[in-house]
Formats: sequence, structure tokens, C-alpha cells
Amino acid sequence: MTTTATQRLSPATLGKIRPGVALPGYDRTQLRPGIVHLGLGAFARAHLAEYTDDLLARQPGDWGIIGVSLKRPDQRDRLAPQGGLYTAVQRDGAQVSARIIGCLRAVLVAPEDPGAVVAAMADPACHIVSLTVTEKGYCHDPATGRLDPGHPDILHDLAHPDAPRSAIGLITAALARRRQAGRPPFTVLCCDNLPHNGALLAGLVADFAGRADPALAAWIAAHGAFPSTMVDRIVPAATDADLAAAAALTGLADAAPVSHEPFRQWVIEDRFVSGRRPAWESVGAQLVADVAPYEHMKLRLLNGAHSALAYLGYLAGHETIADTIADPCLARYVAHLWRDEIIPVVPAPPGVVLADYADQLRARFANTAIRHRTWQIAMDGSQKLPQRLLSTIRERLARGLPIPALALAVAAWIRYVGGTDEAGQPIDVRDPMAGELQTLLRQAGPDPEAQVHAMIGVRAVFGTDLAQSESFVAAITEAARRLKALGARQAASFDPT
Repeated sequence: MTTTATQRLSPATLGKIRPGVALPGYDRTQLRPGIVHLGLGAFARAHLAEYTDDLLARQPGDWGIIGVSLKRPDQRDRLAPQGGLYTAVQRDGAQVSARIIGCLRAVLVAPEDPGAVVAAMADPACHIVSLTVTEKGYCHDPATGRLDPGHPDILHDLAHPDAPRSAIGLITAALARRRQAGRPPFTVLCCDNLPHNGALLAGLVADFAGRADPALAAWIAAHGAFPSTMVDRIVPAATDADLAAAAALTGLADAAPVSHEPFRQWVIEDRFVSGRRPAWESVGAQLVADVAPYEHMKLRLLNGAHSALAYLGYLAGHETIADTIADPCLARYVAHLWRDEIIPVVPAPPGVVLADYADQLRARFANTAIRHRTWQIAMDGSQKLPQRLLSTIRERLARGLPIPALALAVAAWIRYVGGTDEAGQPIDVRDPMAGELQTLLRQAGPDPEAQVHAMIGVRAVFGTDLAQSESFVAAITEAARRLKALGARQAASFDPT
């Protein structure tokens, strides 16, 4: 650590922060919470909270945030002694700047006290419940978008509605309490990378509520709002280096900093209960009638390429996306992936040139100051592939178009989830289906064709259609053979012509 400070970042020490660090531009003592956010990870604190902090500095209002950790107390334990304050470090090459985010007013831990979380959402002061719980946090079938009624958390929440574990169960319990009290519902604002995320979440809540109380489901459908969103900012997981950097910049010890790139984007469907929402558009968010074109573009071009580079890059021995995009073989690969396989089947949002958007992504990926680890992006692939890669594959197959680069990304995921890299070293695979998938691969043996057939039969990932497609099976099998024979770098060096 390059600072001699011994004091911790807290409201009492704000005045001791070094010059050049931006502070909250409003009176935190007067800020009341109007948003409850489920899933208080780094992304939400570098995105939604920063937009909200910017807004409060321009237009004071009761839009403080109560954060909720759904699994562990770690985040609360780091943030509570700091009064909810934390440092956001912006990194752009050699340029680094810091600001203190102040809109987080409290942190709750759902497993410790689910009743407190439900009470916070049921409070009439709460107008928005937002979420960044990752794809696996929705307890759904990624292949169909439907609620998984056999998910352990869903089974628990239906049996114990007063002590829910899942985001779906917590939201439904709070909406039920508001209905019983004669209050209007809150707006539910999904900020995760899921297609049509508002409609999807509305369907999951409707299914869950309908199983518990059909009258409640009808009330939510009639009076609730689940706007769709598209969120974008690269926010790596925090490291010890980030803690040291935050301390060096501020002069105080911060246990919960976040680092992020300069770019940010937030596109929000302008549909809120009674129109109650922060004026996020005044600080750069886009409030639109239809998010779908923006969401489609981002999921396919950014997230699809991110996942492809994560699996191939990890297998090739690259720690970060910046390292991966600096590899000439993989840089040519992703250029082909964008230009020849993804962009031709993605409608451009109004005013956007997709080739320019891809160039912007390439520059963002190459930011060496943002150490976004391939291992981090590779997590939960069984939940991510259907939206990020398989939807594009389905559209190309429907048009009779080839999929060599997309197929290689899927083959790389199959190789990665097997748990052994190209040097024979174990991979720490983090995926809710890891056990099932690795059992299938072991049973299939070392032959790439047998492994492909075993994996594409997993309906929760590939649905029922792709295993029946001769073109899909042939492309994935060829890619898997090529990957095994040549390794990731050389396999990605195919001639796109």
C-alpha cells in the first residue's frame, strides 16, 4: 500500500481525503432511500449507484439506495464501517481518477434477516427494486426463460414465504405485503444481461406468485411494472491492487473500492409505476420506448465476444481480456466473429453503425488498465451461452449461414468446463451445472465427437432443437476436433474466407 493513512474511509474522515478526489455533491444526512437493490456486487456500485450519485448532485431527491446481499455478509461487513461510502476508481490506460460514491445508505444480508429485506421493499418510501444478481440468480431455465419449479430456492420459498431465499421469492413476498397494506407496487428494474430482461422477470414473478396466490399474480400483472434495461460498463472483480490504488488516491483505507472503465451506458424502458423514478436521463441514461435493439446489440456483440474470448483466451494461457485481444490470432478471430458472423444478423439500433460499435468494443477490450480476467467472464457459462452465443447461432442456421467462429467459441466452452486446460492443469470451473457437465464429459471419454454429442444433449443449455440440427452438430464437432488438435490460438487462426 502506497499510503501512510491508518484511518478508514468513513463519513467522519471525508474531510481528510486527498485533493482531486470527487466527493458526493449533496447532503448525505438528508438522503432517504427510495431504491432497494438486490445483488450489491461491483457492477451495481460502479453503474447504477454512480448514475444515481451524479443525479443527486444535480437534482436532490429521495433516491438513496439500500443494498441487499443475497448470499454472504462480506459486502455488508466491508461497507457498514464506512457508512456505505466507497471509492470508484476510473482507469483509462495510464490515467486514473477517483471519486467517493455516497448514495448507498444501508446494506442488508438476506440470509441473516429476510424479513428485514422484505420490509425494506414493502416500505412505502421504496419506489424501485433493482437487481444485478447474474443470470443464475433468476432460478430459471436459460434455454426457455421459464421459472425452474424444481430449483431448491424456489421450492424453499414456496414452502416458506415468510423467509424467502431467492430474488424472485423476496420480490413476490414484498409485493404481497404491499397489496395487503393497500399500497401500490414498486417498479422492478432488472439490470442483468438477459434478453428482454423486464418481460422475463415479470414472467418469473407471475409464475411464482401464481403458484402461491393467483389473486396476487393478477394484481401484479394489473398494477406492476417491469421495464427492460440494457446496462454496459466493464467492471472487473476487485483485487488487492485495487484496494492499494484506492488508498493511494484518497489517503484513506477503503475495504470496498470498485474499478471501472470510462465508458458507461444505460438504456431504460420508460415504464414505471405511477411514473415515479429518478431523472437518470439528465446524467446520461437513455429513457426509451423499446430497449430491445440496444439489448440485442450489446448481448450479441459485447457479451458474445466477451464469452468467446474468455474461453479461448483462458485456454491459450491469457489472464485478461486485454491480454487476449493483444494476441494477433485471437484479435483476428474476434474481428471475424463480429464482422462476418454476428453483425449480419443483428439489427442496428437507431443511429448506431454496428461496425463502429465493434471498433469501440475492440478499444475497450484493449484497455490494459482494466484487468478483466478471462476466468471471471468464463463463470456460469451454462447460464450465459443461450443468450450470448446460441441465439446468434440459431439465427444464422435458420438462414443457412455458416458458424465456424461461433462454433469454436462453443467448443472452447465445452473444453473449458471439462476442468483441464491445454497444459493439463486443473481449471477452477465456477458454474451451477459444473458437476453434471463434467460427469457427462467423463462418461463420453476423450473423443471430441462423443463429448460434443454428450454436451449438446443438455436441454437446459441447448434446448431441444440444436441437437437435431445436422449443421450445428457438424460445426461444433469440427470445431472441437480442431481445438484439440491445434490448441486455442491456432484453432482461432482459421482463414475466414
